[in-house]
Amino acid sequence: MENSPIITLSHVYAAYDGRTALEDATLQVMADDFLGIIGPNGGGKTTLVKVILGLLKPVAGQVQFWRNGAPCDSLRTGYLPQYSTFDAKFPITVREVVLSGLHSRHRVWHRFTADDRRKADQALQQMELTPYADRAIGELSGGQRQRVLVARALVCDPEVLILDEPATYIDQQHQERLYQLLADINRSCAVVLVSHDVGTVMRNVKNIACVNRHVHYHAAAEVTGEILGEAFGCPFEMVAHGHVPHRILSQHGDE
Repeated sequence: MENSPIITLSHVYAAYDGRTALEDATLQVMADDFLGIIGPNGGGKTTLVKVILGLLKPVAGQVQFWRNGAPCDSLRTGYLPQYSTFDAKFPITVREVVLSGLHSRHRVWHRFTADDRRKADQALQQMELTPYADRAIGELSGGQRQRVLVARALVCDPEVLILDEPATYIDQQHQERLYQLLADINRSCAVVLVSHDVGTVMRNVKNIACVNRHVHYHAAAEVTGEILGEAFGCPFEMVAHGHVPHRILSQHGDE
């Protein structure tokens, strides 16, 4: 995978009802990136994702997509939103949920092809869900359902996978496995992950964007408690024990 920019934001401002949510945000996502987006509640993390997805138009600045070093109109994007709920009684299988990630490629009522089903089964295999393919989605645990939604985001063969709080409903043990699976996915596409779990994110991603109206970008995931305190607007203490990986950054500023 060529290590070149696929998404660039230049001096982006975004607002809701006249209230600024992002201010002078500049950011670059590389083709091989595993970017963690962290920050306080209401700081603009989800707003930044909406701007990248094209769901929110900036009031100023530029968002540009790139493919093979040339500008393009859009990228193949897999997206897992922050909140996803299921009716446990709704009669839909795990495979059918994953296949629904391909609806945007087909007209209404179009029948899924053998190739579509192959892609769905491949995504299920990536997320270690093959044994559950024909099970009703309502029979799965919360963590398993979350992995099904990641598989649905993967089925379109994305150039960038964007996940908003993907570890929701997942216990610590299964969170670690999820991050291992995302690291495998990162070999074939960029991954952008939003999370409030600062410690877990910094142990697993390559780069960090701290968002609190402004975007503070770090080219390596090496962040001190002092820097996080500046980004979050409150005192922040980092603690690590034993062999828990932690990284330190000496410089912090706007880009």
